[in-house]
Amino acid sequence: MEYLRLLYRFPWLLLHLLLGTPVTVLCHYRPFRNITLGSKTLMERTAAWWSRNLCRIFGLRLHVRGEVEPGPQLFVANHISWIDIPLMGSVALLGFVSKAEIEKWPVIGYLARVGGTVFHLRGSHDSASGVASQMVGRLRAGGNVAIFPEGGILPGHDVKRFHGRLFAAAIETACPVQPVMLRYLRGGQHDPGMSFLPGEHFVANFFRLLRQAPCRAEVHLLPRLESEGRQRRPLAADAERAVREAFDAEPLDA
Repeated sequence: MEYLRLLYRFPWLLLHLLLGTPVTVLCHYRPFRNITLGSKTLMERTAAWWSRNLCRIFGLRLHVRGEVEPGPQLFVANHISWIDIPLMGSVALLGFVSKAEIEKWPVIGYLARVGGTVFHLRGSHDSASGVASQMVGRLRAGGNVAIFPEGGILPGHDVKRFHGRLFAAAIETACPVQPVMLRYLRGGQHDPGMSFLPGEHFVANFFRLLRQAPCRAEVHLLPRLESEGRQRRPLAADAERAVREAFDAEPLDA
C-alpha cells in the first residue's frame, strides 16, 4: 500500500507545486496581495490553501481547536517534523524563524523566502541579533511571527524545554504570545514516525512521509499570554507549560 500511495501522491504533489505554487507566490505581490475576500486578503487565503493542500497530499487529516485572534502576535509551538511549518501555515499567515539550511532546500526554501521567513545561522551572534531585529520589525508592522523555541527537532517524543531568547521580540513590542500545540496521532497514540529517524536525511524522510498511511494532525491554539512587563524566561516557561499540558491531554474531538 505504501508504494500505491506514492503512485498517486507524487503526481498530485508535482501538480500542486507546478500549478499551485506560482499562483500562491503571485498573490504575495502587488496588486494581488491587497485584495480582500471577506475577512482575509487574497494572499492569506492562497497561502493557507497551499499549506492545507500540501498537508492533504502527505496524508494529514487536519483537526484545529481555537481561533487565530486579530493583531500581531508571536506564535510559539513544539517542533516534531519539518511538516509542522505547512501545518501551522494552514491556520494563519506566518513569518517563520527557521534554520539557515532550509533556505537551500528545493521549492520549500524558495517558498520560505517568499513567505518572509527569517533565516537563522545557529551559533552566530550576529545572525541572532539580526533575527531579533527582523522579528521586532515584523511585529511592529502588524505581521505574525512563528518560532519553534525548543531549538530544533530534538530526540524524544515529548515537549522539550522552550528557550526564552526569541520571546524578547514579543516583550519589546508588547505583542501577545500565542502558544500552539502540534501533535500527530495514529490509532489514538503519538506517531513517532513523523519525526526524523536516526541517521535519516531530509529526502529520505520526505518520501517516507509521502507514502505513509493517513495520520491525524492536531493544531491547538491555546489561550494567549500577555508579554508586556514580562521577563522572557518565565514567559517561555508559561508557554511551554501550556503546550505540554495540551500535548499530554486526550485527543481533540473530531
